[in-house]
Amino acid sequence: MTTNDDKTNTLLLIENDAADAKLILNALDAPGSRLFDVEWVGRLSDGLTLLGKGGIGLVVLDLNLPDSQGLATFDSLLAAAPDIPIVVYTPLSEASTANEAVKRGAYDYLLKDHLDKYTLTRALRHMISRRKVEEVLVNENQLAHVTLNAIGDGVLSVDLAGKVSFLNPVAENMTGWSRDEAIGRPLNDVLKIVDGATRQCTLNPLDLAMQRNGAVSLGGSSVLLRRSGAEFQIEDSATPIRNRQGKVTGAVIVFRDVSAARAASSKMAHLAQHDYLTGLPNRMLLADRINQAVSSAKRNKEQLAVLFLDLDRFKDVNDSVGHFVGDQLLQSVAQRLVACGRQSDTVSRQGGDEFVILLPRISRAEDAAIRAQKILAALARPHEIAGNELYIQASIGISTYPSDGCDAETLLKSADRAMYSAKDNGRNNYEFCRPELNARAAERQSLEGQLRKAVERREFVLHYQPKIDLQTGEIVGVEALIRWLRPGQGLVAPAQFVPLAEECGLIVPIGQWVLREACAQLFAWHAQGLPPVAISVNLSAAEFRTRNFAAGVAAILRESGLDPRLLELDLTENTLMNPADMTTTALRELRELGVQLALDDFGTGFSSLSYLSKLPINALKIDRSFIREINSGTNYAAMTTAVIDLAKSLKQRVVAEGVETRDQCNFLRIQGCSQGQGYYFSRPVPAAQCAELLRAGIAAPMAS
Repeated sequence: MTTNDDKTNTLLLIENDAADAKLILNALDAPGSRLFDVEWVGRLSDGLTLLGKGGIGLVVLDLNLPDSQGLATFDSLLAAAPDIPIVVYTPLSEASTANEAVKRGAYDYLLKDHLDKYTLTRALRHMISRRKVEEVLVNENQLAHVTLNAIGDGVLSVDLAGKVSFLNPVAENMTGWSRDEAIGRPLNDVLKIVDGATRQCTLNPLDLAMQRNGAVSLGGSSVLLRRSGAEFQIEDSATPIRNRQGKVTGAVIVFRDVSAARAASSKMAHLAQHDYLTGLPNRMLLADRINQAVSSAKRNKEQLAVLFLDLDRFKDVNDSVGHFVGDQLLQSVAQRLVACGRQSDTVSRQGGDEFVILLPRISRAEDAAIRAQKILAALARPHEIAGNELYIQASIGISTYPSDGCDAETLLKSADRAMYSAKDNGRNNYEFCRPELNARAAERQSLEGQLRKAVERREFVLHYQPKIDLQTGEIVGVEALIRWLRPGQGLVAPAQFVPLAEECGLIVPIGQWVLREACAQLFAWHAQGLPPVAISVNLSAAEFRTRNFAAGVAAILRESGLDPRLLELDLTENTLMNPADMTTTALRELRELGVQLALDDFGTGFSSLSYLSKLPINALKIDRSFIREINSGTNYAAMTTAVIDLAKSLKQRVVAEGVETRDQCNFLRIQGCSQGQGYYFSRPVPAAQCAELLRAGIAAPMAS
């Protein structure tokens, strides 16, 4: 930093927030950009004290201080130091206040939300440039013209008659007038400024500066009309020119093109309030619009509705066709939702596969039901995405004002609860919010809290269900099935907590515990001399898609000492049917470990037989819904036989789940099904009881 005996090179920073102050101090201390000595205080009163001592050349001022707030802060400082440039420092939300401060005499303002070292240093250099402009125009020497021609802002001055007396090369370029043509012309011929919103001519800031005998600036939407017709959005400040006796002799304006900066700011503001994928309003903008709609409805005694929409089994689509196609499907859904509505409605994406539709000014609650029916019908039509014909359904929850809430948060929660109720009652439908849903939501929240504690306290146990060779009747494996030993309530079946664990992200640590516990238990049985059967463990898609999943399985196998060939991992077809590189890599790594892989619940997902033939799997597991109906005279028997034949052709074992009767067992055995499991042989039992079954075998008869 250049130093001299003139202490007016000192910048006074009045900022109470230490983090913001540090940003400014670091920027001012950066190599190559040290423009000032800096004095930093946190209160207005301390700043006024330093100003009274002299030596301050520039002030950066936060308008909101512990001892003064808003424009009063600026007014107090300006009164104490009318000749010192003041730069106002404020958040984006208070930009209008900063604009008013500029109108009252501030040199410029800086936005906290968009400030970095480059922006700050550049802004301060502009302050210095404008200060030099005022000084050199007063001195009226040749050095003034050299300086003004070198700076990066446009500079134009007028005399008392309002005739152009000077413009620098930047001003020539922006106005389209050369210096020779412009000098002596009326100001409004050369510097044409209109309001960007109304297109009306604005009062020229140079005229204002001379009238008020003080600094002024343009409004935020000012547009400079170039001689050629081109337009620039500009920011400026105009200041009277005084002679040595203090008499006003003209005025000077310093202005710059901010078109690109404002376009970038507008884009940032849009992105802050809109979803990046669909372009729809996001949750922040939606909440604001709901609250505005509520205020309007309250004034006009109207109703409004909020529809909370969640796509049914969208995760299965993502798993089967990949996230890229899934994103395109979300865009297609967004387009159809918008097409279903009125111009006054708001369609918002909340994230993931959740959307919210705001219906302001409805006559009756039934109008929301009609809209929900229209949406369900629109979404049900096939979506043509990247060569795929995809089908998707949705569950919709509806809340209304004033019945279900009087603010955005309450209405959204009520609609969300109604949506979950619609899912519980069959999906692909809609439900209105009902009082009892609040109690159910509270119960679910309580259950989630208890489940989180259960993970921490390891309140889980494993039960084991034998798998039987249908030809010999021998136990050839067991499936590990989790149970929650909930304090005070006994064993809780997985169907009552696993879906919640998947929703709230707890399924991964739970799954890791199951895998570790199952491997350790099988190794212990083998150490006791029990038959060397294999053990099956169910995997969720979330577990399978964790980074380095195969490496984690390898670590658990080493830790337990279990032979990898005795571990079988069961994955649903919707998990395996995603041809993504991550899936393929994980499957290959698991096979290289020697781990067996089974396709679980076969026939209930989105299988592609061409892709199925390429999967490195060892077994197909027929879903229990097929087995339950094989003796009912329906086509399930034929489909079950087809799956068995398919498995044979692919040289894979086939396992029938949910075998409950002797007739089912006989049918499967005759058709050549490899293995079966179900209540006909044994219910899932604790480890000690399973050990006895491994010793004694299964007593269920195998022949008719």
